Amino acid sequence: MSKPNGKRYRLETVKRQYSDALDLPPDGRVEFEVGPEDDPKVFSFPHPIFTPDDMQEQLNEAKGDAASARILLGEQYADFIAAGGDVNHVALLYVGIRNEAQDRVAKVRPTRG
Repeated sequence: MSKPNGKRYRLETVKRQYSDALDLPPDGRVEFEVGPEDDPKVFSFPHPIFTPDDMQEQLNEAKGDAASARILLGEQYADFIAAGGDVNHVALLYVGIRNEAQDRVAKVRPTRG
């Protein structure tokens, strides 16, 4: 329940505001394609802003792009490699999305409620 003077934030509302500002799908995942345009394979990972704590800790300890890609893609990793995916590209995509999100998030002013 919100406080009568409105000085309390609702975390679900704040998350939704950031998700909307970043134009994220409801599941908060980033999708990307690998392979030929006429038959691409689709993969995904959690958006950097909403990466779970345990995954973020693993990413911080990861040594190299291959380790980071394994963490981000999880069970999708083998299929990603089989589809011709490049672990360096996953790392670049993650960093690029994170940087873009930080710029966009800096402009969001969460409202109460």
